[in-house]
Amino acid sequence: MVSVSDGPTITTIAERAGVSIASVSRVLNGLPTRENTVRRVLSAAEELGYVPNSVARSLKSRRTNQVAFAMADIGNPVYLAMVREIQPVLKAAGYRLVLHSTDADVADEIDVLRGLGERYVDGLIMIPLRVSEAHLKAVEAARAPVVIIGSVPDGTRVDNVRTDSRTGVRLALDHLYSLGRRRIGFVNGPLDTVPGSARSTAYAEALTALGLPYDENLVEIGDFYRAEGAAAVSRLLARAPDLDAIMCANDLIALGALDVLRRTGRRVPEDVAVAGMDDIDMAATAWPALTSVSLGSAERGRAAAELLLDRLGNGEREPRVVTVPPRLVVRASTTGEETP
Repeated sequence: MVSVSDGPTITTIAERAGVSIASVSRVLNGLPTRENTVRRVLSAAEELGYVPNSVARSLKSRRTNQVAFAMADIGNPVYLAMVREIQPVLKAAGYRLVLHSTDADVADEIDVLRGLGERYVDGLIMIPLRVSEAHLKAVEAARAPVVIIGSVPDGTRVDNVRTDSRTGVRLALDHLYSLGRRRIGFVNGPLDTVPGSARSTAYAEALTALGLPYDENLVEIGDFYRAEGAAAVSRLLARAPDLDAIMCANDLIALGALDVLRRTGRRVPEDVAVAGMDDIDMAATAWPALTSVSLGSAERGRAAAELLLDRLGNGEREPRVVTVPPRLVVRASTTGEETP
């Protein structure tokens, strides 16, 4: 009689199926085996409740069939949009997705990159808010494939998916200018981040292109969250109560701006037009619906997953850069009416 007090093993399966241990091993590892043997082994495994030891198998094959996605904040709608695209692409190829929230901590991100040598995943998709020399060195030394979402210095030897947020800011300011807005405030996130730096430069360049002066009183720095955005907008309005539009570095800041404007009795867009960036799901359901620059979060997530799978299959190819263009989505917060 077969005892399974310590859990079924390939030995107990072999005894139950009446075949050799070698035959069980071949079946469970997917190797060519006679059809009758496959049926007997699988039937015995099911009867005994056998669960393959994936850890042991991964140690032997050096593959885990897992991919990690490291992001600053797992609750950010932008990253959730990426996850919704990354996961099905990986799942179709037989990989599980592991999520890791770094809180935008550079040391944590570098630890994740260095930890690839432990082979807990087969590859990594990372979206760092800050890119340091330490990041770049860790990417170069990484012992598993890496894809970076976001801008990295030209020539960096890593698969990279990026967007053109500078063009995105210009699209939004051109739109506000076309509506007759001339006192256009700007609320940004931290300037030491990749998006904060790029969007700050883009705002100044767009004003110059439009023939508008750069006024430091119209610029406020906060953080990329709704509450922090609202606080920054309150500071901005106290300093520049005559502004007629606010360009926000992301949609969470813009939602905070709508909160403050509503609370202070300013009409949107009649008194102050508001535009954001990212086109998160909440932009369409805000009141009023938020004009936003789509930076293709879903497209960037899908492209990153596809690049990683391609790298896993062809580790010797040259690094590739995929750029997802921005697109302005006009809604009621700037025009007062929905635009199809």
